[in-house]
Amino acid sequence: MNAPISFEAEPSRYRHLRLETEGGRARIILKVDENGGLRPGYLLKLNSYDLAVDIELADAINRLRFEHPEVSVVTLTSATEGTFCAGANIFMLATSDHSFKVNFCKFTNETRLAMEDASANSGQRYIAALNGSLPEIPYLGVLPGTGGLTRLVDKRRVRRDLADVFVTLAEGVRGEKAVQWRLADSTFPPSQFAEAVAKRVESLVDVERISRAGIKLNALSPAESENEIRYRHLTLKLDQARRLAEFFIEGPLEVSDISENGAALGADWYPLRLFREIDDALLRLRFNYPEIGLVLMRAHGDLGRVMALDRQLRDRNRDWFVRETMLLLKRVLKRLDLTAKSIFALVDEGPSFEGSCFGGFMLELALAADRIYMKSRDGVQIATSPLNGGALPMSNGLSRLETRFLHRPEHARKLAAENYFDPDAALEAGLVTGAPDELDWEEEIRLAADERLSLSPDALTGMEASLRFAGPETMETKIFARLSAWQNWVFQRPNAVGERGALKLYGRPESPQFDWKRT
Repeated sequence: MNAPISFEAEPSRYRHLRLETEGGRARIILKVDENGGLRPGYLLKLNSYDLAVDIELADAINRLRFEHPEVSVVTLTSATEGTFCAGANIFMLATSDHSFKVNFCKFTNETRLAMEDASANSGQRYIAALNGSLPEIPYLGVLPGTGGLTRLVDKRRVRRDLADVFVTLAEGVRGEKAVQWRLADSTFPPSQFAEAVAKRVESLVDVERISRAGIKLNALSPAESENEIRYRHLTLKLDQARRLAEFFIEGPLEVSDISENGAALGADWYPLRLFREIDDALLRLRFNYPEIGLVLMRAHGDLGRVMALDRQLRDRNRDWFVRETMLLLKRVLKRLDLTAKSIFALVDEGPSFEGSCFGGFMLELALAADRIYMKSRDGVQIATSPLNGGALPMSNGLSRLETRFLHRPEHARKLAAENYFDPDAALEAGLVTGAPDELDWEEEIRLAADERLSLSPDALTGMEASLRFAGPETMETKIFARLSAWQNWVFQRPNAVGERGALKLYGRPESPQFDWKRT
């Protein structure tokens, strides 16, 4: 049995990359340790990556946003002579089980989307300084649907026939042809490369940011036991025999005023700390507990304090630190949307009879759930706010209210204001799935959970992926829909994982033997 995976990293402990900052510039330098794979059985040659490499990359991207807000340009390059990156390690994929492969591909795309989000919304532009080859290219034609092909045509807008040639051409595309085909923005001879990149970086530096001072993202360090992971504001309880997990979220104990410098709140500010904990817990659930099928989510505490924090997030969103916190909330909520577990939100009173605190930005956690059950009891409330109107969009570009009420867009807009709802009002507004009374609450929740856990996990993954993302298609929804559908097909086909399949024979002198029927 493999050891549980930790998703906490720190630059001084990186094995595969180096993070350098100077003034308004940063460099992420790939130097992958061949012997530093997450698990034994493969070497990370030619700067190929596995989950261990991507955990460090995700950490570096996040730290640049919070610890180095002065940085406006990030260069991604390689310290390995002649090679930029060989892509995902094929030997790792060949030796991993199906669940791990799909979750790995999902995580790598979330990491790259975080990079793109930093460019789009945080003023940190990324430059890929390709100072070596991309030796994985011919295998994109064997293992499609993990994000790269979608970015070629949707983001780079490469013409489809040229993209078709590129991804099946063993020698790749070089020089001016790469620029003509929109695969690269510029090309330079080796003798001029470093100088040309430096000039491009200099042209993008935002001197007005250089005086910003960041915060330190301290380690979460949860207390772990066989059936529980306890963070400061979140407790994750695990019933592995039943395949059930429960999130118990504790609301804020106080709400501090935000000074002129929002960063003075630091990494312990409740929204930032809580959502970092939720993010870590979701990743642990995906990779360490693949058989968990249902997550029950509760939030208990003072709803008034949550709404006071919600107003702070709205009123101070011009402050870089508050804005970055909001962007992190958005990314974590998207990770929740994309997690292949059934999610039920339970709106009830806490063990000490404190109320539920699903309100405003925290109501988004409930709106991300597949069902919301609210106990019909005096004092149990939920609350909406303007933040529910689009400040924390889904991958489809819509708010969770807009997605919930596609048939009633005016109703979604009306709900995106500060309003409080008791169980009857919430049911009438369509904000909850059901509102059992006190006598029936425990039994109805038990029956709903047991029913869900009795269904096929494959059917549920397909069903949830179809139902969660109503509305328009975007590059993000295409990427993750293909991960849910195509990879659940490609990664299990004999042409990839059979005894004579491409993954099994990669790196060997034999050629794969394919079943030539197209389906």
